[in-house]
Amino acid sequence: MKEDKIKNKVHLKYSGKLMRHWYWCVLLPLLLLGLTAAVLYVDTLAGLIVGGFTAAILLTVVLLDLYYRPRVLAELVDFANQYHSVEHEMLKQFVIPHGLIQMDGKVLWMNDKLLELTGRKESGHRNITALFPQFDLSCLPTREDGGSTELTYNDKTYRVCMRWIMLDEMLRDLPGVEAVEEGNSVVELCFFDITELNSLKIENFEQKPIVGLIYMDNYDEVADSVEDVRRSMLEALIDRRITKYVSAMGGLIKKLEKDKYLLVMNRKGLAGMEEDRFSVLEDVKAVNIGNTINMTISIGVGLNNPDYTQNYEAARGAIEMALARGGDQVVIKDHEKLTFFGGKTQRAERNTRVRARVKAQALRELINTKDRIIVMGHKITDIDSLGASVGVCRAAREAGKAAHIVLGDINSAIRPWVTALQGEGHDEKLFLTHEQAIEMTNQNTVVVVVDTNRPAMVECEEILYLTKTIVVLDHHRQGTDQIENASLSYIEPSASSACEMIAEILQYYDDEIRLKPIEADSIYAGIIVDTNNFVAKTGMRTFEAAAFLRRNGADMTRVRKYFRNDMETYKARAEAVRHAEAFMGCYAISVCPSEGLESPTVIGAQAANELLNIIGVKASFVLTEFNQKIYISARAIDEVNVQIIMEQLGGGGHMNIAGAQLDNVSIDEARIKLKEVLTQMTKEGAI
Repeated sequence: MKEDKIKNKVHLKYSGKLMRHWYWCVLLPLLLLGLTAAVLYVDTLAGLIVGGFTAAILLTVVLLDLYYRPRVLAELVDFANQYHSVEHEMLKQFVIPHGLIQMDGKVLWMNDKLLELTGRKESGHRNITALFPQFDLSCLPTREDGGSTELTYNDKTYRVCMRWIMLDEMLRDLPGVEAVEEGNSVVELCFFDITELNSLKIENFEQKPIVGLIYMDNYDEVADSVEDVRRSMLEALIDRRITKYVSAMGGLIKKLEKDKYLLVMNRKGLAGMEEDRFSVLEDVKAVNIGNTINMTISIGVGLNNPDYTQNYEAARGAIEMALARGGDQVVIKDHEKLTFFGGKTQRAERNTRVRARVKAQALRELINTKDRIIVMGHKITDIDSLGASVGVCRAAREAGKAAHIVLGDINSAIRPWVTALQGEGHDEKLFLTHEQAIEMTNQNTVVVVVDTNRPAMVECEEILYLTKTIVVLDHHRQGTDQIENASLSYIEPSASSACEMIAEILQYYDDEIRLKPIEADSIYAGIIVDTNNFVAKTGMRTFEAAAFLRRNGADMTRVRKYFRNDMETYKARAEAVRHAEAFMGCYAISVCPSEGLESPTVIGAQAANELLNIIGVKASFVLTEFNQKIYISARAIDEVNVQIIMEQLGGGGHMNIAGAQLDNVSIDEARIKLKEVLTQMTKEGAI
């Protein structure tokens, strides 16, 4: 029995730093033995006395060690146990909610604060998603670097910091527990209340300053349309509506000129304006005291820059973009990002031709300073692009300069015109391929871009970077991407077509200029196509341009013959109209078959025009698959701005004529995306 008791006795010994603490017990007797030897050498009696003391000290140290060793070790064990209990209690009462869960979300342990947060009395074995429904198990870390996530619980926001803990090594040293498989792990969670921090962040964000500019688009035209005695009243009413709207949003407004305002406010006020989609645009248009033309305003806003000066410069860029897009809209510039609101009104036609005359003279000066002029339109050239290019070439040849037009694939819509132009005594090099244009272009070349202002849409983008002299002549509204550093830019969204703009420029370019009949026909045809036979976007200047072309030999009968289609083309257009779908009761959506057609996108555009003849259709959209892309032709009369719809799909255009191209989607997917955009924009009140 005694032997068994000895076997079961726990044997402990010092180790580590505690063992080194007892080295003095060995060192001291060794020093005393050395002292004893020295004394014996000097005096025998004295040495014996010192030796006796040394033996007594050595015996005392041994007895003390034998007596206190088990008691010290017992005290250490007791302290370690108490320390562990205190440590566990401190963790349990930690002020931050803290817990452990398994990788499947099962809760293993929670401290008091986490129990208090969840309203439970004990940890239990519930899943973390049952306690916090917003918690996503997919965000659990699978590596030692941990992670974090945010969730909302009881109207408070928490940042949950997570740490991945491996249990294999811990379980290996724990008696009575054995891991069934490798890779056992748990996740430590710490919940930090960041509600107040987020509130301060939001407050700080809302107080950030923004600078804006408000311009009246057509002040002079509206003022001229009312009697002199009512002019001041009209100005006062508009000024009051703008000031009242800005003040209601917590902003400060200062009138700079009769038709310009400076706006200063914070982001909270801007958010309020965005929420009601800048209703001041419609409020100003509603002012009517006998004026025959409605006043429209444009707003440019700059934000997220370090100071007011840079915000003001951004606002200037934004207002210029708003005016270039036709006015009656808001442009918000956040560094390089542009956001658009409004733009529902067709830009009023300007009766004055001062701008056209100035641009014509500037174009003439540029042409005279260079040896060669290369003209190009947009990809998949149409007759408006071709006609405008022909007009520019005629202007260049009148100045004795070599002029060429860049063409890619010649589609069926322009092939008769190209053949006729080449057969009327023109130089064989009137039309160039991409490779020929790149070879000819140098710093002594003027590159003229017509009917587009987007670099990605031009026929041959490479030549834009081979010369510094670039001219842009376009009637489409500007988008976020545009041809940069143009020597001359004439963008007039109020014009019906690029051919109308060129016809005006030619009248001021040279009084003696004379067009060949085929040249006049092609420019006239461009106006015909873009106005849908003088039905859409037709103004006084449109008819004046047509009259100029008629005087130069344009023949309506010849033009009509050029527009005739073959039987397959006519059937495809009729098929697109026959299968049109009425979406939301006012949008006609259809698909134009492309099999067997050389230019299905042109047929799709024609079908979209025909769908507008149906009663109740506000806008039409025809989708066409061509060259592994989906082309959307959008048309409207005056109730819907199809340009802003197409911009949501990466396209653009005019208020009533626009389009977009979609890559890597099928016809059905493109139709779904179009419907989603229409639904969302209608819900937001954008259209």
